[in-house]
Amino acid sequence: MKNTGRREKLTLDSMEPELHEWLDRTRGSPNEDLISEMVRTALKLAEDQASRGDVKILNRALKELRYAFKVFAPYRAARKVSIFGSTRVLNGDPYYGMAVKLGRRLGEKGFMVITGAGQGIMQAGHEGAGREQSFGVNIQLPFVQEANSVIRDDPKLITFHFFFTRKLIFVKEADAVVFFPGGFGTHDEAIEALTLAQTGKSQIVPIVMVDLPGKGYWKDWELFVRRRMLEQGFISAQDLNLFTIVEDVDAGVEIIENFYRNYHSYRFVKQDLVIRILHPPTAELIEALNQDFRDVLSGGEVRQTAPLPDEMDDPDTLSFHRLLVPFNRRDFGRLRQLIDRINRD
Repeated sequence: MKNTGRREKLTLDSMEPELHEWLDRTRGSPNEDLISEMVRTALKLAEDQASRGDVKILNRALKELRYAFKVFAPYRAARKVSIFGSTRVLNGDPYYGMAVKLGRRLGEKGFMVITGAGQGIMQAGHEGAGREQSFGVNIQLPFVQEANSVIRDDPKLITFHFFFTRKLIFVKEADAVVFFPGGFGTHDEAIEALTLAQTGKSQIVPIVMVDLPGKGYWKDWELFVRRRMLEQGFISAQDLNLFTIVEDVDAGVEIIENFYRNYHSYRFVKQDLVIRILHPPTAELIEALNQDFRDVLSGGEVRQTAPLPDEMDDPDTLSFHRLLVPFNRRDFGRLRQLIDRINRD
C-alpha cells in the first residue's frame, strides 16, 4: 500500500484500486486469477482481525511452499522417488547398503531421489543417487538435524519449519515412495502416503516397503494391518493393493519402473478420470478394462479420447494418448490395479 504519510486501516476496499493496477501490469500470466484470489484472501485476514499467531503460521507456510516450488520447478520433467527410513541406521549396516544400492539403481534409471536430508537411510539414498540427482527436504527441530554431507549446501536442499509443508512437498513431488524400516516418523509418512492414496487426495504412485530377506519388519506390519484393520472392517481388501513389500532392491526398482512403462499420469475432469498413456490404446485393452473393472465404472465405459478442453491449461501433457474412465472416485486400490493392467498392454 502506498505511503500516504499516515497510518490507514488495511481493508480490501482500500486496496482494491492498487490490486487492479497490479493486475493490469501482470496481464498475460496464466495464473493471474489464482494469484489475485490469494491476494484477496490475504487481505481478508485484516478484516477478519485474525490473531498475529494465525497470520504468522499462514505467512510462513506460504513462504516455505513458494520457495520449495521454485527449487523443484526446473526439474519438473524428471521423475522423483521419496525415500524414508531410520536416521539411526549407520554406515555398514545392511539396511544402509540396501539404501545406497536403491539410490544408485534409481539414478541409473533416470530417477531423482528425495530424502529428509538427515543421516541414516536418508544419507544412504543420497550417496547412491549422488548429489546431482538428489533433493534434501530438511526440518527444523528443537535439536539440530544437520543436513548430511552429500546434500549439505546444495541449492536443492530446503529446510522447513513446519512438518505439514514438508510432508506436502514429499508427496506432491514424488512419483514413487519407498520405505525402509524406521521409527515413528517413518510410520507417520507411510500412513500419510497410504491415507492420501486411499482417499484420492494424492496421485496413485508405487508405495514400496523394502526389507532385508527374512527380517520381517514390514511383514509384521502387514500382519497387523490384515488382522487389526482388514479383519475388523476398518479398511477394504482392495486397499492392500496400494503398497508392495519387497526383500530385494532390484525388485523395488522394477515395480517403480514398470509403473511408468505405459502409464504417464491422470487427471479428474468434472466427473471423469482422464488417464494419459504413452502408447495408443488397443481395442483389446479397452475391452479388458471395461470387462475387468466394471465394478468401479459409474454410468459409462472406458473409451479413448482426445485432450479435453479443460486440459488445455496443462500443455506439456497434450501429446499423450488418453483413456476416459468414468471412475467412481472411491475404489483407489482398484484404480492401482487398473493402471497395472494398462502397463501390461
